[in-house]
Amino acid sequence: MKRISVGVIGLGTIGSGVVKALRDKRGLIAERSGVDAHLAMACDVRRSRGAQLGLPPSLFTTNPQDIIKNEKIDCVVELIGGHHPAKELILQALKHGKHVVTANKALLASDIAGILSAAARAGRQLKFEASVCGGIPIIKALKEGLVANRIDSLYGIINGTSNYLLSKMSQECLSFAEALSLAKKKGYAERQSRLDIEGIDAAHKLVILCYLLFSKLVPLDAVIREGISDISEMDVRYAGEMGLVIKPMAIAKKDRENLEARVHPTLLPKAHPLAVVNGVFNAILLKGDMVGDMLFYGRGAGQSPTASAVISDIVDLGRDAHDEGKRKLKAEARVRRIRRVDEIQSRYYLRFMAIDKPGILARISGILGRNHIGIAQVSQKERKRAKFVPVVMITHHVLEKNLRKALENIDRLAIVKGKTVKIHMEGF
Repeated sequence: MKRISVGVIGLGTIGSGVVKALRDKRGLIAERSGVDAHLAMACDVRRSRGAQLGLPPSLFTTNPQDIIKNEKIDCVVELIGGHHPAKELILQALKHGKHVVTANKALLASDIAGILSAAARAGRQLKFEASVCGGIPIIKALKEGLVANRIDSLYGIINGTSNYLLSKMSQECLSFAEALSLAKKKGYAERQSRLDIEGIDAAHKLVILCYLLFSKLVPLDAVIREGISDISEMDVRYAGEMGLVIKPMAIAKKDRENLEARVHPTLLPKAHPLAVVNGVFNAILLKGDMVGDMLFYGRGAGQSPTASAVISDIVDLGRDAHDEGKRKLKAEARVRRIRRVDEIQSRYYLRFMAIDKPGILARISGILGRNHIGIAQVSQKERKRAKFVPVVMITHHVLEKNLRKALENIDRLAIVKGKTVKIHMEGF
């Protein structure tokens, strides 16, 4: 039986899950994989973490160098997150002849090519299945199972917190603030939830997926990104009345030599495969030229699902899988540029809060028309004594540049209150 000795740096939620799995499931893992994954040492700056896990002094340290420089350790698992000192520890581990497993999506999104090149120079492997979608084996599928397929588009729900919020708003008619408060109480949202609700976490993951799909490193600031905090219960309700549902989508599309990468709330038909993905679950929909449509679904975060992905990478290393460190960023002729936000074409849901008087729709429609924006559907959703009432429009496919110009003009009108709500539409 093959054996691999593992050192884990960082005993937070995921690190603790990995340590528990290596200790409690060692026999099962060996029986199923033929690899004896042995926990050689664990590290955390907080001594209490070692005590909480019942680790004896021989298996615990507060100094990561005790793991990195230990000649008996084959694989270093980095689970402290962030850029520094995580990057330095990963590079040091590679230089000392260790393979590395990480779940650090933020670091990979900023420098995946550089770190893979460092792994190649060291003749070691870097594995990162746990960096995207928790326990869903999407990275393994892209690198191995679908290697013969050309995939030109990806649609995914890859942030469980945002999906939970929009699901609760739809299912229980909650406001965004109410849904966020509930998510924090249940532990599905961090106290500071900006990375999730503003789409930053999903953008990190999309950068990694684009690299694997298209061999193209998309700069994080080139990912078109919109958060979900402006979505109101009113929009969720109106979407439902039209047979639509709002989902926090990550989208990558290749068209000839152009690539677009975007993260934003998106309206989908209720019959769309991703429309029924609710709560904290994640899903990715791909279409390969050989296999057709494929849907990957499961828990995208949490201790056990993410630890499961880390263990999978460790077992692969124990089996002497081919050296992923040799994968280098290539200048692919088929993807030469990243589309800017003004170049995106989409259908849109628009909601205006307009004065309830005759001729208002004509003025709004006139501005849209002058900016080459066709209207497929329009309705005034309520007629009450309120001075401003919601007007909802669905556009045909339009250029984002034209829409932004039109909305700037509309939002300056005295007959319109506040900023127009704009939501992308897909699946039509």
